[in-house]
Amino acid sequence: MSTKLYVGNLPWTFSNNQLMDTFKPFGNVISAKVVTDKESGKSRGFGFVEMENDYGANSAIKALNGSELSGRKLVVAAAKAS
Repeated sequence: MSTKLYVGNLPWTFSNNQLMDTFKPFGNVISAKVVTDKESGKSRGFGFVEMENDYGANSAIKALNGSELSGRKLVVAAAKAS
């Protein structure tokens, strides 16, 4: 079963592909989406990554949460169910 992660404090210029590439070293990434403003199309500074399994998701959380990316400290956590 896949695991969805919340990724906050992303660099404003980050694309879906860059987000996916950031998480690939930790396991199979099913999807990666930077949330954008509907009006302007600009990044809202957060996104979601869906990993194939808990192992990859947990590895990514341990490695990336609090790490610095383009001068911003990432927040990576299991996404809350909506």
